[in-house]
Amino acid sequence: MRRADLARLLLAAFAVATAADLVSLLAGADLGHQIAKPLLMPLLAAYAAVRGGPALLVVALLFGWGGDVFLLFDADPAFMAGMGSFAAGHVCYLLLFRRTRTNPYLAAGYAVALVATVVLLWPDLPAELRVPVAGYSLLLTVMALRASGLGLYAGLGGALFLLSDTLIATGVAEWPQLPVPDFWIMLTYVAAQYLLTTGVLARQAATPLSPRPAAGDTVRT
Repeated sequence: MRRADLARLLLAAFAVATAADLVSLLAGADLGHQIAKPLLMPLLAAYAAVRGGPALLVVALLFGWGGDVFLLFDADPAFMAGMGSFAAGHVCYLLLFRRTRTNPYLAAGYAVALVATVVLLWPDLPAELRVPVAGYSLLLTVMALRASGLGLYAGLGGALFLLSDTLIATGVAEWPQLPVPDFWIMLTYVAAQYLLTTGVLARQAATPLSPRPAAGDTVRT
């Protein structure tokens, strides 16, 4: 099988698993969600790898898979482990986006959103989660901002990731939720990871994200 055909097959499998997971959430079929959710990020990571994506992208998606699996368990230690796994994925994304330039007005908007969200959520979060959630929110917001410098797809992906995790945080704080909240969390999360992947692959096709100068080349500063 050619790489292009394999990539299309993996992307189709990712789309099928996504549909199965979202339909399961809408139908209240917990077993379907538990089966489909752990398939999502490995399929997307395999697609990225077959497309020749950067190793950091594949690793970020696999850390996302770790977070997905941990969050299937309804326990505080699992929530903390899941948040830690997602945080490691955001670090991978930040390393990928370290050379991107960001809009100062967008940076100000993200900063205001971060402070407002943390201040509003703080009183309603369990005491032991306040500092970890605030630290994670800062990391995620910086990732979303840096992603915007990579182009429209990655920028939307970063924003949707921020939205998805904010929905999770409001649930932990026991704020009023949308109907079928897990559906909206997964919809925005899967779209975020796909758009981030698409943005990275598109930029790599145009120009390498992290070019390494050859021996003897002059590095401009």
